[in-house]
Amino acid sequence: MADSTTSAQPDTSSSDTYDLGALTVHRIGFGAMQLPGRGVMGPPRDRDAAVAVLRRAVELGVDHIDTAQFYGPDVANELIREALHPYPEGLALVSKVGARRDAKGGWPPAQLPAELREDVHANLRSLGVEQLAAVNLRITDPVPHYTPPPLEDQLAEMLAMQDEGLIAGIGLSSVTLEQLDTALGQMDIVCVQNAYSILDRTHEELLQRCVAEEIAFVPFFPLGSAFPGMPKVADQPQVKAVAERHGATPAQVGLAWLLQHAPNVLLIPGTSSVTHLEENLGTAGVTLSAEDLAELDTIS
Repeated sequence: MADSTTSAQPDTSSSDTYDLGALTVHRIGFGAMQLPGRGVMGPPRDRDAAVAVLRRAVELGVDHIDTAQFYGPDVANELIREALHPYPEGLALVSKVGARRDAKGGWPPAQLPAELREDVHANLRSLGVEQLAAVNLRITDPVPHYTPPPLEDQLAEMLAMQDEGLIAGIGLSSVTLEQLDTALGQMDIVCVQNAYSILDRTHEELLQRCVAEEIAFVPFFPLGSAFPGMPKVADQPQVKAVAERHGATPAQVGLAWLLQHAPNVLLIPGTSSVTHLEENLGTAGVTLSAEDLAELDTIS
């Protein structure tokens, strides 16, 4: 675990938990997206290793696991069930709907109310549960020749499934501030998942709205784009310099910055390696000083 220092300013990471709907979870969880094979398709390269990562995560106190039926497809949920069922009390299993996978590895939208319902039931069956702690409605990018149903209709179906007890909480993924406002006009929202990192603060206003509404904000791409050739947080000279001062890794610094940036941030770093998992969880031991934060804020 990395060394910690005393922050010279109020530390928003002083609490290591935050509410995710009716559950209170640790702020560092686990994302299952990296458990399937390359391109989030097919079985893992090492099934035993994938199962071991999940079990070690729970052993180390992880109580928030983010997944989706379309990771694999079907693979991530099957691994979670194999590794952890029957699930420990208080484990928040969070999934998402609104997209599927095609034979070429694409992510076609599946936003019709009937599709949302079908996919919630698919998650319940594959995970072996009667209710999910939360389900995120993913708003997909525009696709040629596809007109999604009105957001209000999608939200109404999500609310109906919550009323039926299939979903404890409703979240949103890849949304705009306007779409969040639309949703808040119909229901409570327990979490929002959008891309966000030191390198990409496009959704800062959305994040701050979530702070004000006490909605958990769960950033994806927290260390920069996962795509080859795109900027990475760990490659930034300022991040490397801060990491060296703390005896931490650059990735830990990038994640620690998120925890201190806003009190409602929940992290779900994913990995198929136990060593990498333990490194991610070691982020909890990294406290950035005011000087560190000022240096990191020079990253454009």
